[in-house]
Amino acid sequence: MRHALGYRKLNKTSEHRKALFKNMLNSLIKYEQIITTLPKAKELKPQIDKVITLGKRNKLSCKKKLFSELQDEKSVKKVFEELSKRYSKRNGGYSRVLKAGFRTGDDAPMAVIELVDRNTEAKKADKPKKVEEKKKDLEVKTDQKSKK
Repeated sequence: MRHALGYRKLNKTSEHRKALFKNMLNSLIKYEQIITTLPKAKELKPQIDKVITLGKRNKLSCKKKLFSELQDEKSVKKVFEELSKRYSKRNGGYSRVLKAGFRTGDDAPMAVIELVDRNTEAKKADKPKKVEEKKKDLEVKTDQKSKK
């Protein structure tokens, strides 16, 4: 009898699975909400909760362990500076999985995994600024230089 042994293998090799979850963890930390298949989201939820719990300890050994797991300095910095403060009073349950229908191509069940109390501006982290915003930024920079 099987009885809850192990985890979902997702039809991938161990190296591929490890890289997949590392990339998904980094994306979830960066954007605070990602869309993926339901089995991947269910498997990712305990991992992101453990990462945030590790970040709440704020010790050098925890930083090293987290960096070895994520291999991204920006993600580690965000976990320790932003997320650990946001969830300091919460004792777990930092993420949620919401079902999001089925994918049109192969009818795979889709899900949205997001951090609880997320920052809605984090979703726009990589989007390029509009032309008007760039002009305003340039004007502000030139004004600052002229004042010096």
